[in-house]
Amino acid sequence: MGELEDAVMTRVWKWNRPVTVREVLEDLRQERSIAYTTVMTVLDNLHQKGWVRREAEGRAYRYEAVSTRAAYAAALMNDAWSQSDNPAAALVAFFGMMSEEQRRALQDAVRIVGGPTAENPDSASRDGGR
Repeated sequence: MGELEDAVMTRVWKWNRPVTVREVLEDLRQERSIAYTTVMTVLDNLHQKGWVRREAEGRAYRYEAVSTRAAYAAALMNDAWSQSDNPAAALVAFFGMMSEEQRRALQDAVRIVGGPTAENPDSASRDGGR
């Protein structure tokens, strides 16, 4: 996703409701000079890529996110990881870049999905590999 697409999607995700081109335009104009047709084109591109769905409302459309920002971030991480010729090394490097807060969030996430944690790495063998 490009920088302008990300700026538009950020608004769609933030508002978490169907939005019009005009609403996105007015919010973006607080940060930059941008034309209505540019925002319309970006939203149309995002629709073509499958990031937003749209529903006609009179002569305009209302756009709504197809998935969450978290799902988008997860897809990016998965894509980058799957392209590595050494996934384990890529994960080690990624974990090395994390802040302490991010590491705690990772440990929480692993607990939620039921996998082993750094504090208890053999938990997978005790619970049948779950």
